[in-house]
Amino acid sequence: MLIPLSYMLFIFSLLLGSIISISSISWFGAWVGLELNLMSFIPLISVKANSYLSEAALKYFLMQALGSAILISSSFLVPYFFLMSYMLILLALLLKIGSAPFHFWFPQVMEGLLWPQAFTLSTIQKLAPLTLISYLPYMPQLNKLIILAASLSAIVGALGGLNLNSIRKIIAFSSINHLSWMFIAVSASDIFWFLYFIIYSFIVLSITTLFHKLQVFTLSSLIKSDQNKISYPLLISFNFLSLAGIPPFTGFIPKWLLIQLMLNLNLFVPLFFILISSLVTLYFYLRIMIPLFVMVNPSLNFNMKFQYMSLLSMPVVLKTSFNFLGLLLPFYFLLS
Repeated sequence: MLIPLSYMLFIFSLLLGSIISISSISWFGAWVGLELNLMSFIPLISVKANSYLSEAALKYFLMQALGSAILISSSFLVPYFFLMSYMLILLALLLKIGSAPFHFWFPQVMEGLLWPQAFTLSTIQKLAPLTLISYLPYMPQLNKLIILAASLSAIVGALGGLNLNSIRKIIAFSSINHLSWMFIAVSASDIFWFLYFIIYSFIVLSITTLFHKLQVFTLSSLIKSDQNKISYPLLISFNFLSLAGIPPFTGFIPKWLLIQLMLNLNLFVPLFFILISSLVTLYFYLRIMIPLFVMVNPSLNFNMKFQYMSLLSMPVVLKTSFNFLGLLLPFYFLLS
């Protein structure tokens, strides 16, 4: 399916806005880039005349406008109230990114989006705010606030995803939970958070592409979808196991590196919350995977003929294959 030229222009300006924010040398330039990014994403949300899409676009606009207003107002106070202004800037960026305790809008907006826009909101729209957070000057108070946001995001992301039927809301709370890992990486190192973000983005791209192909949005519709092909449950399971950080999948690599980093920095309490929350998120990932094989699908049995991967589109298979890069990890130890 060809993408209309107008949407290509919006995608280009969306990426341009993120680049302007990241490369800006002033908070005003960063604000301009964020506003360009916002104005480009709103038309991409409202791609169809749909009340759910319009409601999601309105909620997203209001929250981002509030965050932008706090950001630009606080930036003018930097010469006069240094610490307080930077704390307000951090809170504004946390609001724009959908982090706990300002997460209330994120699952609601995600629920009203199509899968391509859900991928964009979960990944690309977080790049500029995360980068700006990493640009903040090091101060113990700011660092403690970031670690507090990480701990809250871990708890909210884990508990919020329990007993949900909507796959998009599950992905939303999973995204909030993964923010906790990225916040810890931002507070400790400028390298690890970007590595985590890139790997997380590829995994989410694989998941959203697969669900977009199946056109499913709830667990019940997923169970009733085209499951005569055992390839679909396998690919879904591989993606969610990688998202959970289970070895030997690719998602395990950044989590393993960050656990080592947190142990070296004596961040034992945040590490405890993050690891416990990861176990809870693994539980609701298993709630998605297990019914595909066992509970309500008797057609999947040992006598079932395996469907060849040619039945799937090659982009889906290639994106899922990214999750197996973790198998190369033992060779790193052999060569080091």
